[in-house]
Amino acid sequence: MKFSEKWLREWVNPAIDTQALSEQLSMAGLEVDGIESAAAKFSGVVVGEVVECGQHPDADKLRVTKINVGGDELLDIVCGAPNCRQGIKVAVATVGAVLPGDFKIKKAKLRGQPSHGMLCAFVELGISEEGDGIMELPSDAPVGTDLREYLSLDDNIIDVDLTPNRGDCLGIKGIAREVGVLNSIDVKALDIPAVTPTIDDKVSIELVNEGACPRYLGRVIKGINLDAQTPLWMVEKLRRSGVRAIDPVVDVTNYVLLELGHPMHAFDLNAIEGGIKVRSANAGEELVLLDGNTAKLNESTLVIADHNKALAIAGIFGGEQSGVTEQTTDILLESAFFNPVAIAGQARSYGLHTDASHRYERGVDFGLQHDAMERATALLLEIVGGQAGPVVEAVAADKLPKVTEVRLRRARLDRVIGHHIDDAKVTDILTRLGLDVKIVDGVWSADVPSYRFDIRIEEDLIEEVARVYGYNSIPNVAPTAKLKMTTHNEATIAVNKFRNTLVTRGYQEAITYSFVDPKAQTILHPNSDALVLPHPISIEMSAMRVSLMPGLLASVMYNQNRQQPRIRLFEHGLKFLRDENAENGVNQVAVIGGAITGLAHGEHWVEEKRTVDFYDLKGDVEALLSLTNDITRFEIKAEQSDGLHPGQSAVIYVDGKKVGFFGAIHPQIQKSLDINNATYVFEIEMSAIEKRNLPEAVGVSKFPSNRRDIAILVEDQVKSGDILSVIEKVGGNQLVDLNLFDVYKGKGIEPNYKSLAIALTLQAVDRTLEEKDINLVVDNVVAALAEQFNASLRD
Repeated sequence: MKFSEKWLREWVNPAIDTQALSEQLSMAGLEVDGIESAAAKFSGVVVGEVVECGQHPDADKLRVTKINVGGDELLDIVCGAPNCRQGIKVAVATVGAVLPGDFKIKKAKLRGQPSHGMLCAFVELGISEEGDGIMELPSDAPVGTDLREYLSLDDNIIDVDLTPNRGDCLGIKGIAREVGVLNSIDVKALDIPAVTPTIDDKVSIELVNEGACPRYLGRVIKGINLDAQTPLWMVEKLRRSGVRAIDPVVDVTNYVLLELGHPMHAFDLNAIEGGIKVRSANAGEELVLLDGNTAKLNESTLVIADHNKALAIAGIFGGEQSGVTEQTTDILLESAFFNPVAIAGQARSYGLHTDASHRYERGVDFGLQHDAMERATALLLEIVGGQAGPVVEAVAADKLPKVTEVRLRRARLDRVIGHHIDDAKVTDILTRLGLDVKIVDGVWSADVPSYRFDIRIEEDLIEEVARVYGYNSIPNVAPTAKLKMTTHNEATIAVNKFRNTLVTRGYQEAITYSFVDPKAQTILHPNSDALVLPHPISIEMSAMRVSLMPGLLASVMYNQNRQQPRIRLFEHGLKFLRDENAENGVNQVAVIGGAITGLAHGEHWVEEKRTVDFYDLKGDVEALLSLTNDITRFEIKAEQSDGLHPGQSAVIYVDGKKVGFFGAIHPQIQKSLDINNATYVFEIEMSAIEKRNLPEAVGVSKFPSNRRDIAILVEDQVKSGDILSVIEKVGGNQLVDLNLFDVYKGKGIEPNYKSLAIALTLQAVDRTLEEKDINLVVDNVVAALAEQFNASLRD
């Protein structure tokens, strides 16, 4: 936002220069982007009056004038401007004047006629970049007065870049309020008396969409004269704020917008049929805008309409049919509060961005509509004349924003800022900001004013106190910290331990989305009750994953499509299961999973080339389980899981609870997912493996160990793992190692039977085992196997 420094100082005038004011605003969060002079440098230009103006005898386009600049003699000046005429007040560069560009005025002759000066245009003085003809000054401009002094051109234009939350500073009133707070000085109050109606004319107003527009004011002004000129002081203030003067009605509404920060609009009263309705646009409704473009209105767009048609896009842009023209004599002036939510994004949807939408999107003071209406009415009656009717207001009080109370605790303020600010200073800051403040027992209760939409919680008040007090006023105190040993449960296995184990086995970590394709997930988990997102990124990412498999297999397919011969991926993350007993009905389970396919190892001349199989994956899974130092606690059973091959799948149990699975993807599913080679996957719940048995130090036996090998015959369906478990239980403390080193079926073995060769290593800590001790253990093992599995020693 651009504004004139002198205009600001009419409201509040701190005893600091321009540069200090700029730094002060920037430090308070109102960043100053730039400062520029209100006009280029020039001197020797005064106010003059055209006493005589006649045609040049030798040039059709030149005029010979006599100009009164307050001296004893009139100046002869030749001028070529078409608007030069007798009686007007003009800007005169006298002999010796220096204009922008170091252009010096000297006595001259133009086509034989003496010219002792120059009548100046806005462009020639660097005041404006455009303009036709010479400057025409007000008729009451004092002759002979220095033009810089008369127009207050020794001024600066300050450009402030406001953050979106500071919509209250999009007007001189708001900026002045900030400057007053920062300098602890009072701001001049603008006296806005109510204009007494002189006619009874009025227009009915109906709020159809009260939520989007809870307050709308309208006032009829009849008999205006649009041939009147906007006062030069207003034109200059508009110019220095980056706004071009158009006509008195538009200029007044723009002036109020810049002064108070409140947008306004004027309709041609004769274009309104019936009354005003503030409603949402109808389906297929169109509106020709003031710029001549036709907007096809969305049904979510709020419009100002009469009883038959839309007149304007509310808070954004007016319509051409109801716009004020040179023939307009009667107008309807509007002043409204629109809910920021109703305006946000609407302008951009039509490719528009206006001063009004910029302010309404950020929030306009919902208590300012009456002041804006009275201020604009008084200015219009002063400039264009006419008669004003009564103000008609339609309001839905229950839909207006509520004045909120925010509490600020002394302890919280000190802790966040890191510095103690006196209670009186805090109270003064909050009060000057416009808050109604009470303090009880170290707690400030502040009623937030209607123009501060950005103050809602305690931290907002802390920010206000800190920035007004001055961040540079808060002393730099180095933070202190005490070193403290972290409390870490040694039995907990860090996730990185699992990651590193898999990386050393040739895996690479993948990170996939928690949102997956519901079709692919249903193929893998046909009975899953997945959570579906109400507003997904895309249909392919609309379901929450119930396992890591969909994402990992999608990554496998992606890599296969790029000719990767060996793929080993793992992921650590969450799966999401419905659970009525869990918070929000979702049970988030941490798991680790992986997928392998392709070559078992990189191509090498020493090793035989082969593809991965079930036992490659089983080895990886057992490597993870072994990190717990209690792999015997896990029971692996041949059992089918969703999406896996019935003959190549296993389930991991702990204490009878299923905690994981691994195996080969079912060939039909593999084909459905466009996966080329046989692919194997695993998934384990982290809660089952994140704790480990801590090792206990024991003495190393100095006595010799003894190995005994046994070969037993059992039926094919007997699992070797069950046999080893029984041997471990029966062997007792003297059994220090156990190894299945051979499985044989064939000649000498009955059909449906197999021979298992098992090595038992026995050792005692306190003595050398004798033959009878060793035989006793072996006999107990054989007996237990015979009893539980009908096993027999092989001959």
